[in-house]
Amino acid sequence: MNENETLYYVGIKFLGNDKSYYFSTSFNDLKEGDLVVVETAGGLEMGKVSTPLTQINEYKGSLELKAILRKPTKDDLIDYNFNLEQGKKALNITKKEVEKLELPMDLLDAVYTLDGTKITITYTSSEKRVDFRELLKKLVHLIPARIELRQIASRDKAKMVGGIGICGLPLCCSTFLTQFEGISIAKAKNQMLTLNIPKLSGACGKLICCLSFEDDTYTLEKKDFPHLGTLIHLEEGDYFVDAFNIISRTVRLANQAKDDYKTFPLEDIKAMLNGTYKKKEITLEKEYRLPDFKITSTNVKENSYMGLHPDKNDKGKYNSIEKNNKMQKSNQNNNKPANSSSKKENYNRNNKHKHKFNRNKTNG
Repeated sequence: MNENETLYYVGIKFLGNDKSYYFSTSFNDLKEGDLVVVETAGGLEMGKVSTPLTQINEYKGSLELKAILRKPTKDDLIDYNFNLEQGKKALNITKKEVEKLELPMDLLDAVYTLDGTKITITYTSSEKRVDFRELLKKLVHLIPARIELRQIASRDKAKMVGGIGICGLPLCCSTFLTQFEGISIAKAKNQMLTLNIPKLSGACGKLICCLSFEDDTYTLEKKDFPHLGTLIHLEEGDYFVDAFNIISRTVRLANQAKDDYKTFPLEDIKAMLNGTYKKKEITLEKEYRLPDFKITSTNVKENSYMGLHPDKNDKGKYNSIEKNNKMQKSNQNNNKPANSSSKKENYNRNNKHKHKFNRNKTNG
């Protein structure tokens, strides 16, 4: 390496491991997503650049950086793709043996090193320690490589597999979080959330990481609010601070019996405590009336059926409506008073029948 060459360092991610490991390099044209060949404790491996190039003098880590060996050659890429297929076969073999031995293991991935001398099989388990000695004895004869079984935690599994969180966005751990910090239920209490553990748990089964994102803000903002139980004197009597909302900056008061609640802006509560509060009077300067739409029979189309026009494509509903309409018209015609001509016709018809009836009675 030339002494005048500028040294850089970059983060490298390896298949089956989402953590970035840092290496030094003299390549000044590397960018995120490029493949490189490096030497690790497990052997030769191909990784992907995960961070921008940064000058070596800005590195603040304590570990000595290993150098990137080279950019991948054509043979490196052939070996890399071959190892991917071999890793899938090894994973299937291991799954069958795990099922036979009934071990509590959830296998995730199997990755070969670039030279094919070592394979790392990643798994999770509900138990802290799994006795896989019997499994290793069988795998030695089935997989021609040095075998490492690596157990990861449930959060690391979620980071590796990925998914969608309760917010509808990709999981924080699989997108931008580089390390995990301890999250306790105290943070949920500090943010005054309902302590419903299933709703506060993420894809990993642990408390969601975003509980820590706003925890410091809540701690700071709560200093501006009165403590719960603070006595407030109102015209209606004595009330106590029952709850407050940092987002809307409001305070809810409750009386001693807790059968009457009142909500005020934070500024009003501060004024009440300082004795400078003045009740706001609401005055109606204008009289508001509903507009007169002047709905009359001429505005409504005939047979509109209360504004719902029947769909003629639906023959059943349309025929039923038409039938009801005809029956209503028929009843209206029957209820109309008869005119003079119809009255006369009915009178003659009745007399004719009456005369015929009397003649038959006389002959009898």
